[in-house]
Amino acid sequence: MTEAPRYLALIPAAGVGARMAAAGPKQYLPLAGRPMLRHTLQAFLDSEAIHHIYVVVSASDGYIDDVVADCGQRVTVLRRGGATRMESIRNGLRAIDAAAGDRVLVHDAARPGLTPGLIDKLIAEAGLDPAGGLLALRVVDTVKSTRAGKVETTPRDGLWLAQTPQMFPYELLLRALESAPDPEAITDDASAVEMLGLSPRLVEGHPRNLKVTLPVDIGIAEMYLKQDSQ
Repeated sequence: MTEAPRYLALIPAAGVGARMAAAGPKQYLPLAGRPMLRHTLQAFLDSEAIHHIYVVVSASDGYIDDVVADCGQRVTVLRRGGATRMESIRNGLRAIDAAAGDRVLVHDAARPGLTPGLIDKLIAEAGLDPAGGLLALRVVDTVKSTRAGKVETTPRDGLWLAQTPQMFPYELLLRALESAPDPEAITDDASAVEMLGLSPRLVEGHPRNLKVTLPVDIGIAEMYLKQDSQ
């Protein structure tokens, strides 16, 4: 009888957030009264499906200890951050306590609008899929392209915007990231798995799970977080 997989969260948080133009790493910016990363962590802490949470930070990170001080033993900090997001993820995967069939949910530190409900939905719909799965949003706006040197409309049918978490069997994700022939072509974890000829499942996400990239995104993220507290 095959054992049920454990669900492990892996949060790469070694970035500097250059596009945010902030004084420090964007994952630690205050958001609705708490550091952004703390909101991200809380979603996983509040999900009973998550067995353990790993946060990958740079070796010199001076903020993380305060952020996880009250998180308990379900959170482990790995000071193994790399020069790129993918390098941080690979380093984290090599360091975590995981069996080959355990599922790893990789989530952006700068997506503080994640909820336990979205985590549970992803696990319910794709938790046992051998190719994994990810949260995503259908494209609803008209899409324009300038790739041909002129403005053209691209059909939006079948187009999705990838979000995180992106969830895969541990062994599969590690193999996909380590064997990718063109690391520059890996724009997210799912793209590495797709290079193996697999098709991860898309699970409908939510606009609140936006990635905070530019200063204008802070206000949108705070709007959703403040709604939760009302």
